[in-house]
Amino acid sequence: MTWLAAAAGVLLAVGALTAWVRLRYLVTTVDGPSMEPALHSGDRLLVRRTRRVRAGQIVVVRIQPPTLDAPPPDAGPAPGEEIPFSRVHPDGELLVKRAIAVAGDPVPVDRVPCLRETRETTVPPGALVVLGDNAATSWDSRDYGFVRADQFIGVAVRRLSTP
Repeated sequence: MTWLAAAAGVLLAVGALTAWVRLRYLVTTVDGPSMEPALHSGDRLLVRRTRRVRAGQIVVVRIQPPTLDAPPPDAGPAPGEEIPFSRVHPDGELLVKRAIAVAGDPVPVDRVPCLRETRETTVPPGALVVLGDNAATSWDSRDYGFVRADQFIGVAVRRLSTP
């Protein structure tokens, strides 16, 4: 009976460790050329879930993509209408970008023209400004402005593999 208790203890410890790792880290894959030359499509990144970020770090954010033909948010599908399968998370897509300004930094209006209209002269608490390294192909703060704290997922710790 002691071996059974020991096995149960080991399984419990492994389960607790797995849960702790999943709460603290995430693995994501770069999709597209927006972070070239630093990262390429297919690169896998280990990301630490955190609220602390410094300018210059590679970060993961969740942004809702714009849709031109979307129904109002409170409208459900019409009777008999099929709901299309989507790989996009209901809260938005995970994007890999570089933080160029964090809370307290001057708003980089020279690099992010859409922020020229904002009243803030410094990045607000809990907000970030992010850009892709490849400006020609990147969808970033130039398009959607500040990244709010609830949209920030974490900081890339290291590249795990390349394609």
